[in-house]
Amino acid sequence: MPDTLASLDRVSAAYDGALALNEVCLDLPDGRIIAFCGPNGSGKSTALKVMRGLHRPGAGNVEIAGRALGDWSQKDLARQVAMLSQSPDAPSDLSVEDLVLMGRFAHRSRFGGPSAADRAACDRALEITEMAELKSRALAQLSGGQLQRAWVAMTLAQDAPRIFLDEPTNHLDIAHAFELLDLVKHLSRSEDRSFVIVLHDLNMAMRYADHVVLFEKGRIAANGPTTEVLTEATVSSVFGIACRIMPLDGLERPVIVSWGKATGAGVSGLSSDKMRKICT
Repeated sequence: MPDTLASLDRVSAAYDGALALNEVCLDLPDGRIIAFCGPNGSGKSTALKVMRGLHRPGAGNVEIAGRALGDWSQKDLARQVAMLSQSPDAPSDLSVEDLVLMGRFAHRSRFGGPSAADRAACDRALEITEMAELKSRALAQLSGGQLQRAWVAMTLAQDAPRIFLDEPTNHLDIAHAFELLDLVKHLSRSEDRSFVIVLHDLNMAMRYADHVVLFEKGRIAANGPTTEVLTEATVSSVFGIACRIMPLDGLERPVIVSWGKATGAGVSGLSSDKMRKICT
């Protein structure tokens, strides 16, 4: 696997005439879990779409795995990068199994049905997302959380070494959100897969990401190892909140605790002792 998953060189992109990315320069390491974080409208999802070739930048150059994005065929790119967008859509009467088999499009010939390898990849994706028992159920009969896991299974069935997930925990309760990110961590470590995930929950990013890119108004506010990026000063500045970052017994990494908008007192408005009392 190359050292660099993706490179963006002075990339700008717009939606409906509004600038979403403004001359972004970014190198992302391969073989890691990378979280894209930032306020709403800061450019996270746009960056993901640009890297996957789903949104054409107005300026700049994009490379995936050391190769210019435009040099990849659609099928070859799909074999390298799978992506789950925020609001995917499919016919409501489609079964879970048929949806997951759609993830095999990059591996299938134009003619003929699913191969044994396609079926095996589908079954494995259903199993690891705990959707195997629901494979015959129509999408319309699923809960929001089940539907999201079905879409995740489809993305995993694509068998790409690099996976982009745009806010994948949005429709999941907290238990299934942890389960999904535990799965991401397991696949990253055991199968050397790379994940780029748009996350709003900074504590999820702190817990699971190896690397964080913090977006602000279409630019990169910070980029690097998780604990070096998610600092009190940076989080307070980018999100405009008062916060503390502190260790918690039993966790490898600290947690981020916020209690409202930043004021003139900044993050020093409450002492660590007072914050511990709030948290207990």
